[in-house]
Amino acid sequence: MTDKFMSMKNLKFTLHSRGGKYCSKTPDYLKDHTAKTIDLVLKAAFDLGKKAMHPMFEEMDRQPPALINGNVLVHKGVRPMLETLGKDGWISASFPEKWKGDDMPASLIHCINFIFAAANYSASVYAGLTMGAANLILSFGSEKLKNIYLSPLLAGKWQGTMALTEPEAGSSLGDLCCEALPVEEGHYKINGEKIFISAGDHDGVDNVIHLMLARIKGAPSGTKGISLFLVPKFRPDEQGNLMDNDLIVTQVFHKLGYRGAPIVGLRMGEKDNCTGYLVGRENKGLSYMFQMMNGARLEVGMGATAIATAAYHAALDYCRTRHQGRKITAPKDSAPVPIIQHPDVKRMLLFQRAVAEGSLALILQCGMYEDILARDPSQTDCHLLLELLTPIAKTYPSEMGILSTSNAIQCFGGYGYCDDFPVEQHFRDMRIHTIHEGTTGIQGMDLLARKVTAENGRAMVLLKEEILLTAEKAGRWAELEDMADTLLSNITLLEKVTMEMTAVAGKKGLDAYLANATLYLEMFGIVVIAWQWLSMAQKAAEKLEQERTKKTDRLFYEGKIHVATYFYSHELARVKSLSMTLQSETMVTLAMPEVCFTD
Repeated sequence: MTDKFMSMKNLKFTLHSRGGKYCSKTPDYLKDHTAKTIDLVLKAAFDLGKKAMHPMFEEMDRQPPALINGNVLVHKGVRPMLETLGKDGWISASFPEKWKGDDMPASLIHCINFIFAAANYSASVYAGLTMGAANLILSFGSEKLKNIYLSPLLAGKWQGTMALTEPEAGSSLGDLCCEALPVEEGHYKINGEKIFISAGDHDGVDNVIHLMLARIKGAPSGTKGISLFLVPKFRPDEQGNLMDNDLIVTQVFHKLGYRGAPIVGLRMGEKDNCTGYLVGRENKGLSYMFQMMNGARLEVGMGATAIATAAYHAALDYCRTRHQGRKITAPKDSAPVPIIQHPDVKRMLLFQRAVAEGSLALILQCGMYEDILARDPSQTDCHLLLELLTPIAKTYPSEMGILSTSNAIQCFGGYGYCDDFPVEQHFRDMRIHTIHEGTTGIQGMDLLARKVTAENGRAMVLLKEEILLTAEKAGRWAELEDMADTLLSNITLLEKVTMEMTAVAGKKGLDAYLANATLYLEMFGIVVIAWQWLSMAQKAAEKLEQERTKKTDRLFYEGKIHVATYFYSHELARVKSLSMTLQSETMVTLAMPEVCFTD
Protein backbone atom coordinates (compact mmCIF):
# COMPACT_ATOMS: atom_id res chain seq x y z
CA MET A 1 0.00 0.00 0.00
CA THR A 2 1.42 3.39 -0.99
CA ASP A 3 1.87 5.94 1.81
CA LYS A 4 0.93 8.74 -0.60
CA PHE A 5 -2.77 9.37 -0.08
CA MET A 6 -2.95 13.09 -0.95
CA SER A 7 -0.93 16.11 -2.07
CA MET A 8 -0.28 18.84 0.48
CA LYS A 9 0.91 21.09 -2.34
CA ASN A 10 -2.43 20.75 -4.10
CA LEU A 11 -4.43 21.28 -0.90
CA LYS A 12 -2.62 24.54 -0.13
CA PHE A 13 -2.86 25.70 -3.73
CA THR A 14 -6.61 25.01 -3.81
CA LEU A 15 -7.24 26.73 -0.50
CA HIS A 16 -5.77 29.95 -1.91
CA SER A 17 -7.24 29.71 -5.43
CA ARG A 18 -10.91 30.35 -4.82
CA GLY A 19 -12.68 32.59 -7.30
CA GLY A 20 -15.44 35.20 -7.38
CA LYS A 21 -15.79 38.59 -5.78
CA TYR A 22 -15.26 37.38 -2.20
CA CYS A 23 -11.84 35.77 -2.69
CA SER A 24 -9.97 38.99 -1.91
CA LYS A 25 -11.30 38.85 1.66
CA THR A 26 -9.20 35.81 2.49
CA PRO A 27 -7.27 37.28 5.47
CA ASP A 28 -10.54 38.43 7.05
CA TYR A 29 -12.67 35.33 6.68
CA LEU A 30 -9.82 33.03 7.75
CA LYS A 31 -9.90 34.83 11.11
CA ASP A 32 -6.42 36.28 10.88
CA HIS A 33 -4.75 32.96 10.09
CA THR A 34 -1.60 33.58 8.10
CA ALA A 35 -0.03 31.34 5.49
CA LYS A 36 2.44 30.22 8.17
CA THR A 37 -0.22 29.26 10.75
CA ILE A 38 -2.25 27.51 8.06
CA ASP A 39 0.81 25.49 7.07
CA LEU A 40 1.39 24.51 10.71
CA VAL A 41 -2.22 23.35 11.14
CA LEU A 42 -2.25 21.36 7.90
CA LYS A 43 1.13 19.76 8.62
CA ALA A 44 0.02 18.67 12.08
CA ALA A 45 -3.19 17.21 10.62
CA PHE A 46 -1.23 15.38 7.92
CA ASP A 47 1.20 13.93 10.45
CA LEU A 48 -1.69 12.67 12.57
CA GLY A 49 -3.46 11.20 9.55
CA LYS A 50 -0.30 9.49 8.38
CA LYS A 51 0.75 8.08 11.76
CA ALA A 52 -2.54 7.38 13.57
CA MET A 53 -5.11 6.72 10.83
CA HIS A 54 -3.49 5.52 7.62
CA PRO A 55 -1.76 2.48 9.19
CA MET A 56 -5.21 1.15 10.23
CA PHE A 57 -6.77 1.62 6.77
CA GLU A 58 -6.74 -2.04 5.69
CA GLU A 59 -7.12 -3.57 9.16
CA MET A 60 -10.31 -1.64 9.93
CA ASP A 61 -11.81 -2.92 6.69
CA ARG A 62 -10.76 -6.54 7.24
CA GLN A 63 -11.65 -6.61 10.93
CA PRO A 64 -15.07 -4.91 10.89
CA PRO A 65 -17.12 -4.10 14.02
CA ALA A 66 -18.84 -7.03 15.70
CA LEU A 67 -21.86 -7.20 18.03
CA ILE A 68 -20.87 -9.48 20.91
CA ASN A 69 -23.02 -9.86 24.03
CA GLY A 70 -24.81 -6.62 23.27
CA ASN A 71 -21.61 -4.60 22.83
CA VAL A 72 -20.17 -3.32 19.55
CA LEU A 73 -16.45 -4.02 19.37
CA VAL A 74 -14.38 -1.91 16.98
CA HIS A 75 -10.72 -1.81 15.97
CA LYS A 76 -8.41 -1.44 18.98
CA GLY A 77 -6.93 1.71 17.46
CA VAL A 78 -10.19 3.70 17.62
CA ARG A 79 -10.03 4.54 21.34
CA PRO A 80 -6.43 5.87 21.38
CA MET A 81 -7.13 7.76 18.14
CA LEU A 82 -10.17 9.50 19.65
CA GLU A 83 -8.27 10.22 22.86
CA THR A 84 -5.54 11.91 20.80
CA LEU A 85 -8.03 13.85 18.68
CA GLY A 86 -9.71 15.07 21.88
CA LYS A 87 -6.57 15.80 23.90
CA ASP A 88 -4.87 17.68 21.06
CA GLY A 89 -7.95 19.79 20.32
CA TRP A 90 -8.94 18.47 16.88
CA ILE A 91 -12.53 17.66 17.85
CA SER A 92 -13.02 21.03 19.55
CA ALA A 93 -11.12 23.04 16.91
CA SER A 94 -14.17 24.84 15.52
CA PHE A 95 -15.70 25.55 18.95
CA PRO A 96 -15.39 28.74 21.04
CA GLU A 97 -12.56 29.20 23.51
CA LYS A 98 -15.00 28.58 26.39
CA TRP A 99 -15.12 24.95 25.28
CA LYS A 100 -11.34 24.72 24.77
CA GLY A 101 -11.71 25.34 21.06
CA ASP A 102 -9.79 27.53 18.64
CA ASP A 103 -12.85 28.97 16.86
CA MET A 104 -11.20 27.65 13.70
CA PRO A 105 -12.78 28.75 10.38
CA ALA A 106 -14.76 26.28 8.29
CA SER A 107 -12.24 26.36 5.44
CA LEU A 108 -9.52 24.92 7.66
CA ILE A 109 -11.88 22.40 9.24
CA HIS A 110 -12.76 21.15 5.74
CA CYS A 111 -9.04 20.82 4.94
CA ILE A 112 -8.42 18.86 8.14
CA ASN A 113 -11.37 16.56 7.46
CA PHE A 114 -10.08 16.05 3.91
CA ILE A 115 -6.67 14.98 5.18
CA PHE A 116 -8.13 12.58 7.76
CA ALA A 117 -10.62 11.06 5.30
CA ALA A 118 -7.96 10.58 2.63
CA ALA A 119 -5.80 8.80 5.20
CA ASN A 120 -8.60 6.53 6.38
CA TYR A 121 -12.24 7.38 5.71
CA SER A 122 -13.71 4.98 8.28
CA ALA A 123 -11.41 6.31 11.01
CA SER A 124 -12.25 9.92 10.19
CA VAL A 125 -16.01 9.69 10.69
CA TYR A 126 -15.96 9.05 14.45
CA ALA A 127 -14.73 12.53 15.34
CA GLY A 128 -16.69 14.18 12.52
CA LEU A 129 -19.98 12.81 13.83
CA THR A 130 -19.14 13.94 17.36
CA MET A 131 -18.36 17.46 16.13
CA GLY A 132 -21.74 17.66 14.38
CA ALA A 133 -23.69 16.43 17.40
CA ALA A 134 -21.79 18.70 19.80
CA ASN A 135 -22.44 21.69 17.54
CA LEU A 136 -26.19 21.02 17.71
CA ILE A 137 -26.02 20.96 21.51
CA LEU A 138 -23.99 24.19 21.50
CA SER A 139 -26.47 25.91 19.15
CA PHE A 140 -29.80 24.77 20.63
CA GLY A 141 -29.24 22.92 23.91
CA SER A 142 -29.92 24.31 27.39
CA GLU A 143 -27.03 25.44 29.55
CA LYS A 144 -27.48 22.30 31.66
CA LEU A 145 -27.15 20.03 28.61
CA LYS A 146 -24.09 21.95 27.42
CA ASN A 147 -22.40 21.70 30.80
CA ILE A 148 -23.02 17.96 31.12
CA TYR A 149 -22.37 16.76 27.60
CA LEU A 150 -20.06 19.06 25.64
CA SER A 151 -16.79 18.57 27.50
CA PRO A 152 -16.67 14.73 27.31
CA LEU A 153 -17.80 14.83 23.67
CA LEU A 154 -15.11 17.32 22.67
CA ALA A 155 -12.52 15.41 24.69
CA GLY A 156 -13.13 12.31 22.57
CA LYS A 157 -14.38 10.33 25.58
CA TRP A 158 -17.99 10.19 24.36
CA GLN A 159 -19.28 9.63 20.82
CA GLY A 160 -21.92 11.83 19.19
CA THR A 161 -24.37 10.63 16.52
CA MET A 162 -27.28 11.77 14.38
CA ALA A 163 -30.24 9.38 14.74
CA LEU A 164 -32.86 10.08 12.07
CA THR A 165 -33.70 7.00 10.02
CA GLU A 166 -36.35 4.44 10.98
CA PRO A 167 -37.35 1.16 9.33
CA GLU A 168 -40.33 2.83 7.63
CA ALA A 169 -39.00 6.39 7.43
CA GLY A 170 -35.79 7.03 5.52
CA SER A 171 -35.73 10.10 3.29
CA SER A 172 -39.38 10.72 4.24
CA LEU A 173 -38.73 11.98 7.76
CA GLY A 174 -42.30 13.20 8.12
CA ASP A 175 -43.34 9.55 8.49
CA LEU A 176 -41.17 8.80 11.50
CA CYS A 177 -42.96 7.31 14.51
CA CYS A 178 -40.39 7.27 17.30
CA GLU A 179 -42.41 8.66 20.22
CA ALA A 180 -41.58 10.95 23.13
CA LEU A 181 -43.84 11.07 26.21
CA PRO A 182 -43.45 14.07 28.58
CA VAL A 183 -42.35 13.10 32.11
CA GLU A 184 -41.18 16.39 33.63
CA GLU A 185 -39.86 19.72 32.35
CA GLY A 186 -37.56 18.91 29.44
CA HIS A 187 -37.53 15.15 30.17
CA TYR A 188 -39.30 12.61 27.98
CA LYS A 189 -39.63 8.85 27.75
CA ILE A 190 -38.43 7.73 24.33
CA ASN A 191 -39.91 4.69 22.62
CA GLY A 192 -39.14 3.46 19.13
CA GLU A 193 -36.53 2.16 16.75
CA LYS A 194 -33.77 3.72 14.66
CA ILE A 195 -31.59 2.19 11.96
CA PHE A 196 -28.45 3.09 9.97
CA ILE A 197 -26.90 5.07 12.83
CA SER A 198 -23.23 5.70 12.03
CA ALA A 199 -20.98 5.05 15.05
CA GLY A 200 -24.22 4.40 16.93
CA ASP A 201 -22.49 2.23 19.51
CA HIS A 202 -18.92 1.06 20.11
CA ASP A 203 -16.33 0.28 22.75
CA GLY A 204 -13.95 3.01 21.60
CA VAL A 205 -15.68 5.47 23.96
CA ASP A 206 -17.34 5.38 27.39
CA ASN A 207 -20.72 6.68 26.26
CA VAL A 208 -22.66 7.41 23.06
CA ILE A 209 -24.86 10.50 22.78
CA HIS A 210 -27.61 10.40 20.15
CA LEU A 211 -29.16 13.56 18.72
CA MET A 212 -32.47 11.92 17.86
CA LEU A 213 -35.61 12.98 16.05
CA ALA A 214 -38.90 11.88 17.62
CA ARG A 215 -42.51 12.98 17.81
CA ILE A 216 -43.98 14.17 21.10
CA LYS A 217 -47.30 12.42 21.76
CA GLY A 218 -50.10 14.57 20.36
CA ALA A 219 -47.78 16.61 18.11
CA PRO A 220 -48.89 17.48 14.55
CA SER A 221 -48.35 14.86 11.88
CA GLY A 222 -45.68 15.19 9.21
CA THR A 223 -42.53 17.28 9.52
CA LYS A 224 -44.25 19.98 11.57
CA GLY A 225 -44.48 17.68 14.61
CA ILE A 226 -40.85 16.56 14.86
CA SER A 227 -38.73 17.46 17.89
CA LEU A 228 -35.05 16.96 18.65
CA PHE A 229 -33.87 15.04 21.70
CA LEU A 230 -30.57 14.18 23.30
CA VAL A 231 -30.69 10.48 24.11
CA PRO A 232 -27.57 9.04 25.81
CA LYS A 233 -26.67 5.36 25.96
CA PHE A 234 -25.85 5.95 29.63
CA ARG A 235 -27.46 8.88 31.41
CA PRO A 236 -25.56 10.67 34.18
CA ASP A 237 -27.22 11.01 37.58
CA GLU A 238 -26.85 14.09 39.78
CA GLN A 239 -23.43 12.87 40.95
CA GLY A 240 -22.24 12.20 37.41
CA ASN A 241 -22.46 8.42 37.67
CA LEU A 242 -23.53 6.72 34.44
CA MET A 243 -26.72 4.64 34.46
CA ASP A 244 -28.16 2.38 31.78
CA ASN A 245 -30.70 4.29 29.68
CA ASP A 246 -32.69 1.39 28.21
CA LEU A 247 -31.19 1.71 24.76
CA ILE A 248 -30.01 -1.47 23.06
CA VAL A 249 -28.26 -2.31 19.80
CA THR A 250 -30.42 -4.58 17.66
CA GLN A 251 -27.85 -5.21 14.95
CA VAL A 252 -24.64 -4.11 13.28
CA PHE A 253 -25.18 -3.76 9.54
CA HIS A 254 -22.70 -5.60 7.34
CA LYS A 255 -21.75 -3.21 4.58
CA LEU A 256 -20.24 -3.12 1.10
CA GLY A 257 -17.60 -0.65 2.24
CA TYR A 258 -16.89 1.91 4.97
CA ARG A 259 -16.53 -1.14 7.20
CA GLY A 260 -14.27 0.34 9.84
CA ALA A 261 -17.07 2.35 11.45
CA PRO A 262 -20.19 0.60 12.73
CA ILE A 263 -23.65 1.39 11.43
CA VAL A 264 -26.18 0.05 13.90
CA GLY A 265 -29.85 -0.42 14.62
CA LEU A 266 -31.17 0.84 17.97
CA ARG A 267 -34.24 0.13 20.08
CA MET A 268 -35.26 2.62 22.76
CA GLY A 269 -37.62 2.05 25.68
CA GLU A 270 -38.00 -1.71 25.69
CA LYS A 271 -38.26 -1.50 29.51
CA ASP A 272 -40.11 1.82 29.34
CA ASN A 273 -37.09 3.53 30.90
CA CYS A 274 -35.31 5.42 28.09
CA THR A 275 -34.96 9.12 28.91
CA GLY A 276 -34.48 11.80 26.30
CA TYR A 277 -33.89 15.49 26.86
CA LEU A 278 -35.55 18.07 24.64
CA VAL A 279 -33.10 20.15 22.61
CA GLY A 280 -34.52 23.57 21.79
CA ARG A 281 -38.27 24.01 21.34
CA GLU A 282 -40.95 21.42 20.71
CA ASN A 283 -41.75 20.64 17.05
CA LYS A 284 -38.67 22.49 15.76
CA GLY A 285 -36.43 19.45 15.55
CA LEU A 286 -36.20 19.15 11.80
CA SER A 287 -35.09 22.75 11.36
CA TYR A 288 -32.41 22.22 14.02
CA MET A 289 -31.28 18.98 12.46
CA PHE A 290 -30.94 20.64 9.07
CA GLN A 291 -28.17 22.79 10.56
CA MET A 292 -26.23 19.60 11.11
CA MET A 293 -27.35 18.04 7.84
CA ASN A 294 -26.27 21.00 5.68
CA GLY A 295 -22.81 20.87 7.20
CA ALA A 296 -22.87 17.07 6.97
CA ARG A 297 -23.68 17.26 3.25
CA LEU A 298 -20.51 19.24 2.65
CA GLU A 299 -18.59 16.71 4.73
CA VAL A 300 -20.09 13.81 2.75
CA GLY A 301 -18.89 15.53 -0.41
CA MET A 302 -15.48 16.05 1.19
CA GLY A 303 -15.33 12.41 2.26
CA ALA A 304 -16.01 11.32 -1.31
CA THR A 305 -13.42 13.81 -2.55
CA ALA A 306 -10.84 12.45 -0.13
CA ILE A 307 -11.44 8.83 -1.13
CA ALA A 308 -11.22 9.72 -4.83
CA THR A 309 -7.99 11.58 -4.08
CA ALA A 310 -6.44 8.63 -2.24
CA ALA A 311 -7.45 6.25 -5.05
CA TYR A 312 -5.97 8.61 -7.65
CA HIS A 313 -2.63 8.77 -5.85
CA ALA A 314 -2.54 4.99 -5.53
CA ALA A 315 -3.24 4.68 -9.26
CA LEU A 316 -0.70 7.36 -10.14
CA ASP A 317 2.01 5.61 -8.12
CA TYR A 318 1.22 2.28 -9.80
CA CYS A 319 1.14 3.73 -13.31
CA ARG A 320 4.56 5.29 -12.82
CA THR A 321 6.16 2.02 -11.69
CA ARG A 322 4.26 -0.65 -13.65
CA HIS A 323 6.04 -1.48 -16.95
CA GLN A 324 3.87 -3.08 -19.61
CA GLY A 325 3.49 -2.74 -23.37
CA ARG A 326 5.26 -0.42 -25.74
CA LYS A 327 4.38 2.66 -27.65
CA ILE A 328 2.70 1.78 -30.96
CA THR A 329 5.56 3.35 -32.91
CA ALA A 330 8.30 1.59 -30.92
CA PRO A 331 10.17 -1.51 -32.18
CA LYS A 332 8.60 -4.80 -31.12
CA ASP A 333 11.73 -5.87 -29.25
CA SER A 334 12.02 -2.64 -27.25
CA ALA A 335 11.67 -2.73 -23.46
CA PRO A 336 8.21 -2.31 -21.89
CA VAL A 337 7.43 1.24 -20.80
CA PRO A 338 5.73 2.56 -17.65
CA ILE A 339 2.01 2.40 -18.38
CA ILE A 340 1.65 6.11 -17.61
CA GLN A 341 3.11 6.69 -21.08
CA HIS A 342 0.04 5.15 -22.76
CA PRO A 343 -2.52 7.80 -23.83
CA ASP A 344 -5.53 5.90 -22.50
CA VAL A 345 -3.90 5.52 -19.10
CA LYS A 346 -3.23 9.26 -19.10
CA ARG A 347 -6.91 9.77 -19.94
CA MET A 348 -7.96 7.77 -16.88
CA LEU A 349 -5.55 9.65 -14.63
CA LEU A 350 -6.69 13.00 -16.04
CA PHE A 351 -10.30 12.07 -15.33
CA GLN A 352 -9.52 11.08 -11.76
CA ARG A 353 -7.56 14.24 -11.09
CA ALA A 354 -10.25 16.39 -12.73
CA VAL A 355 -12.93 14.92 -10.46
CA ALA A 356 -10.95 14.89 -7.21
CA GLU A 357 -9.31 18.31 -7.48
CA GLY A 358 -12.37 19.99 -8.97
CA SER A 359 -14.50 18.64 -6.11
CA LEU A 360 -12.01 19.83 -3.51
CA ALA A 361 -12.06 23.31 -5.03
CA LEU A 362 -15.86 23.48 -4.90
CA ILE A 363 -16.11 22.43 -1.26
CA LEU A 364 -13.45 24.93 -0.23
CA GLN A 365 -15.37 27.59 -2.20
CA CYS A 366 -18.38 26.73 -0.04
CA GLY A 367 -16.11 26.93 3.00
CA MET A 368 -15.21 30.48 2.04
CA TYR A 369 -18.89 31.45 2.04
CA GLU A 370 -19.33 29.73 5.42
CA ASP A 371 -16.44 31.71 6.88
CA ILE A 372 -17.73 35.03 5.59
CA LEU A 373 -21.16 34.29 7.08
CA ALA A 374 -19.60 33.32 10.41
CA ARG A 375 -17.93 36.73 10.61
CA ASP A 376 -20.83 38.70 9.16
CA PRO A 377 -24.28 36.99 9.10
CA SER A 378 -25.70 39.99 7.20
CA GLN A 379 -23.92 38.75 4.03
CA THR A 380 -27.13 37.20 2.71
CA ASP A 381 -25.73 36.81 -0.80
CA CYS A 382 -23.12 34.39 0.58
CA HIS A 383 -25.90 32.47 2.27
CA LEU A 384 -27.80 32.12 -1.00
CA LEU A 385 -24.67 30.98 -2.84
CA LEU A 386 -23.86 28.44 -0.13
CA GLU A 387 -27.41 27.08 -0.19
CA LEU A 388 -27.37 26.82 -3.98
CA LEU A 389 -24.01 25.04 -4.15
CA THR A 390 -24.45 22.62 -1.22
CA PRO A 391 -26.48 19.98 -3.16
CA ILE A 392 -23.81 20.05 -5.88
CA ALA A 393 -20.91 19.92 -3.42
CA LYS A 394 -22.51 16.84 -1.87
CA THR A 395 -23.51 15.08 -5.08
CA TYR A 396 -20.85 15.75 -7.71
CA PRO A 397 -17.99 14.21 -5.68
CA SER A 398 -20.22 11.33 -4.59
CA GLU A 399 -21.51 10.36 -8.03
CA MET A 400 -18.37 11.14 -9.99
CA GLY A 401 -16.22 9.66 -7.26
CA ILE A 402 -17.68 6.25 -8.06
CA LEU A 403 -16.52 6.63 -11.67
CA SER A 404 -13.19 8.06 -10.56
CA THR A 405 -12.35 5.17 -8.21
CA SER A 406 -13.54 2.75 -10.91
CA ASN A 407 -10.97 4.29 -13.24
CA ALA A 408 -8.35 3.84 -10.52
CA ILE A 409 -9.13 0.11 -10.48
CA GLN A 410 -8.87 0.05 -14.26
CA CYS A 411 -5.37 1.52 -14.08
CA PHE A 412 -4.28 -1.49 -12.03
CA GLY A 413 -5.90 -4.00 -14.37
CA GLY A 414 -6.67 -7.31 -12.63
CA TYR A 415 -4.65 -6.31 -9.57
CA GLY A 416 -7.06 -3.46 -8.95
CA TYR A 417 -9.90 -5.91 -8.46
CA CYS A 418 -7.95 -7.74 -5.74
CA ASP A 419 -7.23 -6.68 -2.19
CA ASP A 420 -3.48 -6.67 -2.84
CA PHE A 421 -3.90 -2.95 -3.57
CA PRO A 422 -6.09 -0.34 -1.81
CA VAL A 423 -8.23 0.82 -4.73
CA GLU A 424 -10.84 -1.95 -4.43
CA GLN A 425 -11.44 -0.78 -0.86
CA HIS A 426 -11.62 2.86 -1.97
CA PHE A 427 -14.23 1.83 -4.55
CA ARG A 428 -16.33 0.11 -1.88
CA ASP A 429 -15.88 2.93 0.63
CA MET A 430 -17.01 5.44 -2.00
CA ARG A 431 -20.41 3.93 -2.71
CA ILE A 432 -22.21 5.10 0.45
CA HIS A 433 -21.78 8.79 -0.31
CA THR A 434 -24.59 9.02 -2.88
CA ILE A 435 -26.93 7.79 -0.10
CA HIS A 436 -25.65 9.53 3.04
CA GLU A 437 -27.43 12.76 4.10
CA GLY A 438 -29.99 12.68 1.30
CA THR A 439 -29.79 10.62 -1.86
CA THR A 440 -28.87 12.09 -5.22
CA GLY A 441 -32.54 12.23 -6.15
CA ILE A 442 -33.30 14.22 -2.99
CA GLN A 443 -30.45 16.63 -3.76
CA GLY A 444 -31.74 17.14 -7.31
CA MET A 445 -35.23 18.02 -6.08
CA ASP A 446 -33.78 20.28 -3.39
CA LEU A 447 -31.73 22.17 -5.98
CA LEU A 448 -34.52 22.57 -8.50
CA ALA A 449 -37.53 23.03 -6.22
CA ARG A 450 -35.94 25.18 -3.50
CA LYS A 451 -32.47 26.52 -4.16
CA VAL A 452 -32.84 27.65 -7.79
CA THR A 453 -36.20 29.33 -7.11
CA ALA A 454 -35.23 31.01 -3.82
CA GLU A 455 -35.88 34.76 -3.80
CA ASN A 456 -37.09 34.67 -7.39
CA GLY A 457 -33.90 33.05 -8.66
CA ARG A 458 -31.48 35.49 -7.05
CA ALA A 459 -29.00 32.72 -6.18
CA MET A 460 -28.61 31.90 -9.87
CA VAL A 461 -27.95 35.57 -10.63
CA LEU A 462 -25.27 35.68 -7.93
CA LEU A 463 -23.63 32.51 -9.23
CA LYS A 464 -23.49 33.93 -12.74
CA GLU A 465 -21.82 37.05 -11.36
CA GLU A 466 -19.19 34.91 -9.65
CA ILE A 467 -18.57 32.97 -12.85
CA LEU A 468 -18.40 36.13 -14.97
CA LEU A 469 -15.73 37.58 -12.67
CA THR A 470 -13.66 34.40 -12.92
CA ALA A 471 -14.02 34.25 -16.71
CA GLU A 472 -13.09 37.91 -17.08
CA LYS A 473 -9.97 37.41 -14.97
CA ALA A 474 -8.95 34.20 -16.79
CA GLY A 475 -9.58 35.72 -20.21
CA ARG A 476 -6.52 37.94 -19.77
CA TRP A 477 -4.35 34.90 -20.52
CA ALA A 478 -4.38 33.84 -24.17
CA GLU A 479 -4.18 30.13 -23.33
CA LEU A 480 -7.31 30.41 -21.13
CA GLU A 481 -9.39 32.66 -23.35
CA ASP A 482 -11.20 29.81 -25.14
CA MET A 483 -12.01 28.15 -21.81
CA ALA A 484 -13.43 31.41 -20.47
CA ASP A 485 -15.64 31.81 -23.54
CA THR A 486 -16.78 28.18 -23.31
CA LEU A 487 -17.71 28.57 -19.66
CA LEU A 488 -19.77 31.67 -20.42
CA SER A 489 -21.67 29.90 -23.19
CA ASN A 490 -22.40 26.99 -20.85
CA ILE A 491 -23.70 29.16 -18.01
CA THR A 492 -25.94 30.84 -20.57
CA LEU A 493 -27.20 27.42 -21.68
CA LEU A 494 -27.81 26.44 -18.04
CA GLU A 495 -29.85 29.61 -17.58
CA LYS A 496 -31.90 28.84 -20.69
CA VAL A 497 -32.61 25.27 -19.57
CA THR A 498 -33.56 26.49 -16.09
CA MET A 499 -36.09 28.98 -17.49
CA GLU A 500 -37.59 26.39 -19.84
CA MET A 501 -37.96 23.89 -17.02
CA THR A 502 -39.56 26.53 -14.81
CA ALA A 503 -42.06 27.18 -17.60
CA VAL A 504 -42.86 23.45 -17.62
CA ALA A 505 -43.81 23.68 -13.95
CA GLY A 506 -46.44 26.29 -14.83
CA LYS A 507 -47.82 24.31 -17.77
CA LYS A 508 -47.59 20.69 -16.67
CA GLY A 509 -47.24 20.85 -12.89
CA LEU A 510 -44.64 20.06 -10.27
CA ASP A 511 -44.32 16.37 -11.18
CA ALA A 512 -43.21 17.23 -14.70
CA TYR A 513 -40.91 19.98 -13.41
CA LEU A 514 -39.05 17.63 -11.06
CA ALA A 515 -39.12 14.48 -13.21
CA ASN A 516 -35.57 15.10 -14.47
CA ALA A 517 -34.23 16.92 -11.42
CA THR A 518 -31.31 14.50 -11.09
CA LEU A 519 -30.19 15.16 -14.67
CA TYR A 520 -30.49 18.89 -14.03
CA LEU A 521 -28.30 18.49 -10.94
CA GLU A 522 -25.74 16.61 -13.05
CA MET A 523 -25.66 19.36 -15.68
CA PHE A 524 -25.44 22.07 -13.03
CA GLY A 525 -22.60 20.25 -11.31
CA ILE A 526 -20.48 20.00 -14.45
CA VAL A 527 -20.81 23.73 -15.11
CA VAL A 528 -19.90 24.60 -11.52
CA ILE A 529 -16.84 22.32 -11.53
CA ALA A 530 -15.79 23.90 -14.86
CA TRP A 531 -15.92 27.27 -13.07
CA GLN A 532 -13.63 25.91 -10.36
CA TRP A 533 -11.19 24.52 -12.91
CA LEU A 534 -11.00 27.85 -14.75
CA SER A 535 -10.29 29.58 -11.44
CA MET A 536 -7.46 27.12 -10.70
CA ALA A 537 -6.07 27.40 -14.24
CA GLN A 538 -6.01 31.20 -13.95
CA LYS A 539 -4.15 30.99 -10.65
CA ALA A 540 -1.66 28.51 -12.16
CA ALA A 541 -1.10 30.79 -15.19
CA GLU A 542 -0.48 33.68 -12.82
CA LYS A 543 2.09 31.62 -10.90
CA LEU A 544 3.85 30.59 -14.10
CA GLU A 545 4.49 34.24 -14.93
CA GLN A 546 6.48 34.72 -11.75
CA GLU A 547 10.25 34.60 -11.95
CA ARG A 548 12.33 32.04 -10.06
CA THR A 549 9.59 29.42 -10.01
CA LYS A 550 11.10 26.04 -9.11
CA LYS A 551 10.93 23.32 -11.75
CA THR A 552 8.70 21.09 -9.61
CA ASP A 553 6.33 24.00 -9.07
CA ARG A 554 6.26 24.83 -12.78
CA LEU A 555 5.35 21.24 -13.59
CA PHE A 556 2.57 21.37 -11.00
CA TYR A 557 1.11 24.59 -12.44
CA GLU A 558 1.42 23.34 -16.03
CA GLY A 559 -0.32 20.15 -14.93
CA LYS A 560 -3.20 22.21 -13.54
CA ILE A 561 -3.73 23.88 -16.90
CA HIS A 562 -3.56 20.53 -18.71
CA VAL A 563 -6.21 19.04 -16.40
CA ALA A 564 -8.42 22.11 -16.87
CA THR A 565 -8.07 21.68 -20.63
CA TYR A 566 -9.06 18.03 -20.28
CA PHE A 567 -12.13 18.94 -18.24
CA TYR A 568 -13.30 21.46 -20.82
CA SER A 569 -12.73 19.15 -23.80
CA HIS A 570 -14.00 15.88 -22.27
CA GLU A 571 -16.35 16.63 -19.36
CA LEU A 572 -17.92 20.02 -20.04
CA ALA A 573 -18.92 18.73 -23.48
CA ARG A 574 -21.51 16.52 -21.75
CA VAL A 575 -23.56 19.57 -20.82
CA LYS A 576 -24.93 19.87 -24.36
CA SER A 577 -26.36 16.34 -24.45
CA LEU A 578 -27.85 16.75 -20.97
CA SER A 579 -29.47 20.01 -22.04
CA MET A 580 -31.07 18.25 -25.02
CA THR A 581 -32.67 15.69 -22.71
CA LEU A 582 -33.82 18.35 -20.27
CA GLN A 583 -35.35 20.44 -23.07
CA SER A 584 -37.15 17.47 -24.60
CA GLU A 585 -40.90 17.21 -24.11
CA THR A 586 -40.59 13.45 -23.72
CA MET A 587 -41.39 12.62 -20.11
CA VAL A 588 -40.79 8.88 -20.16
CA THR A 589 -40.36 8.62 -16.38
CA LEU A 590 -43.87 10.05 -15.97
CA ALA A 591 -45.40 8.37 -19.01
CA MET A 592 -44.30 4.79 -18.26
CA PRO A 593 -47.02 3.08 -16.21
CA GLU A 594 -45.80 1.08 -13.23
CA VAL A 595 -47.56 -2.03 -14.57
CA CYS A 596 -45.30 -1.97 -17.64
CA PHE A 597 -42.33 -2.90 -15.44
CA THR A 598 -42.95 -6.58 -16.09
CA ASP A 599 -40.71 -9.61 -15.75
